[in-house]
Amino acid sequence: QLQLVESGGGLVQPGGSLRLSCAASGFTLDYYAIGWFRQAPGKEREGVSCINNSGDDTNYADSVKGRFTISRDNAKNTVYLQMNNLKPEDTAVYYCEASLYYPCGRGFDYRGQGTQVTVSS
Repeated sequence: QLQLVESGGGLVQPGGSLRLSCAASGFTLDYYAIGWFRQAPGKEREGVSCINNSGDDTNYADSVKGRFTISRDNAKNTVYLQMNNLKPEDTAVYYCEASLYYPCGRGFDYRGQGTQVTVSS
């Protein structure tokens, strides 16, 4: 089965950290740019970060610059999103998408089911 699976979400206090993982099964991520997106209840989907297939180019939403870091380990067929200094406004369902296009946001080939991140005291 060809799929992306996110993990690593949870409940964290403001200022805390989480690391999300996006693992592919049934196909290799080597040729795909990977984007992290999030959607909070009642809000539009927001692009968070994107990394190209080789991992040498990344971009971030202004709202997360300096706090989030995207990386990939193609040997493990996994992309990560390290989230530091989390804020309540980061609360959302986070999901990853694999696309043959870079930058991200121009369509996707695979999308994960999402993982909930809740930032609250």
